[in-house]
Amino acid sequence: MESNSNKSWRTFAKNKLSLIGLFFITLVTVLAFLGYWLTPDDSPMANEMHLELNIEKPGSSFTFIKTPKNPEPPKVNLFTKLLHGQTNAFDLTPVTTYRFNSQYLWYKEYLGAGESSEWKKIGLNTFKGKTQYQIKKENIINKTFWLGTDIYGRDLLSRIIIGARVSLTVGFMAVLISLVLGISLGAAAGFFGGRIDAIISWLMNVLWSLPALLLVIAISFALGKGFWQVFIAVGLSMWVEVARLVRGQVLSLKNTEFVEAARSLGFSNLRIIYIHILPNIMGAILVMAASNFASAILLEAGLSFLGFGAQPPMPTWGGMIKEHYGYIVMDGAYLALIPGLMIMLTVYAFNLITIGLRDLFDLKADVSNV
Repeated sequence: MESNSNKSWRTFAKNKLSLIGLFFITLVTVLAFLGYWLTPDDSPMANEMHLELNIEKPGSSFTFIKTPKNPEPPKVNLFTKLLHGQTNAFDLTPVTTYRFNSQYLWYKEYLGAGESSEWKKIGLNTFKGKTQYQIKKENIINKTFWLGTDIYGRDLLSRIIIGARVSLTVGFMAVLISLVLGISLGAAAGFFGGRIDAIISWLMNVLWSLPALLLVIAISFALGKGFWQVFIAVGLSMWVEVARLVRGQVLSLKNTEFVEAARSLGFSNLRIIYIHILPNIMGAILVMAASNFASAILLEAGLSFLGFGAQPPMPTWGGMIKEHYGYIVMDGAYLALIPGLMIMLTVYAFNLITIGLRDLFDLKADVSNV
C-alpha cells in the first residue's frame, strides 16, 4: 500500500514545471551557499576592481602579473572564506606583454581600449626568491571573465553568484519574520475573536491598504540603510497576508469536533492552536510562504534599485541593474539584463513551486483570497 508521503510526492512530481522550478531554486541555493568557494573573484563581496578593464565583453581573457602584497593579508580558514571571502594576497596587474632579464620582469600594463603603457619593471626579488620559470608558472596567469566586467572592472559572474546569496537570504529571513508574526497574530485573532480579533483585524486592514513598496521604504527610513534592515523591513510588510490566511483558516476549524475534544481534555489554548489546529492548515501556509518568498526577492531588488537596500560594495541584483541600466541602449546591455534575468527566473521558479504546492495540498481556492 502506497504511503501518503509517496502519494504527495507523486502529485507534486506530476507538475513538471514545478520540478523545474524546484531544480532551479536548488541550483541557485547551492551556488549561493558555496559562493566564495566557486567564484573566480573570492575577495570579500567580490569587489576586486580593475578600472582599466571596465565593461569588457563576456568571455574576455587577460594576462595578469601577480605581485605579492606587503604586508601579506592573513589567510583565513575554509569556513571564514565560505562566509566572507578571502582578501587577495596579490596585486593583479593586467599586461599586454612581458619579458625577463637577469634582474627584472619587464611588462607593458594594459590601460584599456587596446592601449598599453610604456615598459615598466618589477625586481625579481619581489617574488621571494622564485626562479624565472616559477614566476612564469605561478605569478603570470590568464584570467577569463565569463560574463564580462562591470563599470568598475569587477568580475560580473562572481557578483551575480554573491548577489544570489543576498537575495535568497533576504527572502528567507523576510518570510521567516512574516510567518512568525502572521501565524501568531492571525491564530490569536481567529481563535479568541472578540476585542482581540477586532484590534488585529483593524491593524491588518490599515497595513493592507498601504502599497507594499511604500511601506517597506517607510520602514527602511526608520531602521536605516543596510543588509539586516532590508529583511526586517520586507518581513514587517508581508505578515498581513499570512495573518489574514491563518485567521480565516482558524475560524473555520476552531469549532470542529477534534478542537472541542481537545478542550474537553483540558488542553491549554496555546496547545490547541499550535498542536491541533496549525498542523491542519500547514499546507496553505507553505503555499503562502513560497509566494511571499518570490515577493520578498522582488521587493529587495526594488529597494536596492532605489538605493534603500544593501549598500555598495555588497552585490545585489537590484543594485547591479541600478548601476548599469544606462547601458541598456548601448553596447553593454548585458550588464543590466543578466541580473534582471536572474531576478525574473528566480521569482518565476518560486511561482512554479507555489503552483506545485497548491496542487499537492489540493487547495481549491487561491490562498491569497482567504
